[in-house]
Amino acid sequence: MRALVIDQTGGAEELHIAEVPDPIRVSDEVLVRVMAAGVNPIDAKTRAGRGVAKAIPAFPVVLGGDFAGVVEAVPYSAHPLQPGDRVYGMGRVPRAGGSYAELISVSSLSLTRMPATLTFAEAAAVPLAALTAWGAVVDTARVHDGQRVLIHAAAGGVGHFAVQFAAYFGAVVTATASARNADFVRGLGARRVIDYTSERFEEVVTGQDVVIDLIGNAKDDTGTRSLEALRPAGLIVTVPTGSWPTMDEEAAARGIRATGYSVAPDARTLSVITRLIDDGAVRVHLDRELPLEDGAEAHRLIEAGHVRGKVVLRVAPDPA
Repeated sequence: MRALVIDQTGGAEELHIAEVPDPIRVSDEVLVRVMAAGVNPIDAKTRAGRGVAKAIPAFPVVLGGDFAGVVEAVPYSAHPLQPGDRVYGMGRVPRAGGSYAELISVSSLSLTRMPATLTFAEAAAVPLAALTAWGAVVDTARVHDGQRVLIHAAAGGVGHFAVQFAAYFGAVVTATASARNADFVRGLGARRVIDYTSERFEEVVTGQDVVIDLIGNAKDDTGTRSLEALRPAGLIVTVPTGSWPTMDEEAAARGIRATGYSVAPDARTLSVITRLIDDGAVRVHLDRELPLEDGAEAHRLIEAGHVRGKVVLRVAPDPA
């Protein structure tokens, strides 16, 4: 099959098209013909030798966590999913081949029918980012009505879902974003947007119940500064924990609860998100759709850090 691979870790130029063996479906796995694949920061980090690169078993490797496509083969004839069904979900890269390829084989617990209201490209932008946002906001922080929640990087892939989920559950959302994204983030449900380029958020917002930190200390000590925005015994949920190894100690010293979060490819939760999307309660923003062979450009866009919503790679044309 045709795939976008790397033969070694390094810069975005390492990504190239190659012919690789088709994945072999085993056990409960569902074989899916990929129409579009989401591009996420973890992809770029892994390609560069960080992220989950240490777990790459061999090269060449196909990256890409989430996808939307059509079922090719199922574990047994009476399976709830059938060939031809339109599905989306997440794989387990690099334990298995990723979604930057014509075919992917994933556990039946990791995919579900895609929203009827979305295109394949839009659907491919959802799973990893939305599941990460749900896990941080709903499962971990248990955000609820009236809580004050600060969300960093609110215009990005995970951030734009996190704002919507927090607002949906009744939180008073403050968000950080650039000035050009302020109206976009307000439209997602944020009551207040702080332009991080001109204001220090910890100087203008305090007493927050929860901080959803999608930056960590990778830039301008955002994680450490977030502790100043929280009330005593407040909670910070930091997704890029690798950038802030002293998080637990720093938070404890201030009497603040802190935790990281790692996303799980859970089809049950994704089905709930699907219903919210089809009901119009949650929307996905697609910043750019690029052909698979332009994967290097997609990674450069992600690494530049100014993507609004998600970038998606088109793997195959939509079926007739």
